[in-house]
Amino acid sequence: MIPAPATDPAEQIILALDRSERAEALALAAAISQLRWVKVGLELFSAAGPSVVAELRERGLRVFLDLKFHDIPATMAGACRSAARLGAELITVHACAGAEALAAAQAGAQAGAAAAGLAPPTLLAVTVLTSWPVERFAEELAIAEPVPTYVNRLAALAASAGIGGCVCSPLEVAALRQVHPQPFRLVAPGIRPAGSATGDQARVMTPAEAIAAGASQLVIGRPISAAADPAAAFAACCQELV
Repeated sequence: MIPAPATDPAEQIILALDRSERAEALALAAAISQLRWVKVGLELFSAAGPSVVAELRERGLRVFLDLKFHDIPATMAGACRSAARLGAELITVHACAGAEALAAAQAGAQAGAAAAGLAPPTLLAVTVLTSWPVERFAEELAIAEPVPTYVNRLAALAASAGIGGCVCSPLEVAALRQVHPQPFRLVAPGIRPAGSATGDQARVMTPAEAIAAGASQLVIGRPISAAADPAAAFAACCQELV
């Protein structure tokens, strides 16, 4: 398992490379000299393929592979085995796939890393996406539990299956941290510096608020990637955490 993040703010920020073009994503990463971590999600991975992970790692960057695997146990095990062989250090799976699938995913990731001579990655169980407003979540999915209660349930399920952390909205971090101390990782998207537009995120906090609540790392995309000067925007986010 990856150790708890260092106090260096640059280690606490994961830049979301939400781009469909390989060259554009690589150029964005290269423009930020302080950058340590990047997130490769469905859009970039579908366009550029697995090789983009290798390219980013060759540049000295650590990769969070955010493909949110959710399938039957055997398929999740195989997918995580392949993802771990790529050298991704953080890999997402959906907690609602259930305990058996989560345990299979964890075993697959460990086997894949061992086969490639790499340290095992940390799997992160996705709880409730930060784009869900609480009212619409209950109405469309017919889930009676309040979002925080449901998130707690999924986090407990993930922990019991041996998963090393969760992805959750920053609003749920403090409650989860009380139950799941470090080294259990809480990675929070839905991060918006003060004055930033929320976009399609519904449950948000500033970087400083999320770290103070107990988040291990923050996923930040458009407030940095869409800025006129991404390097300056990244530095400003780091400065919030000092």
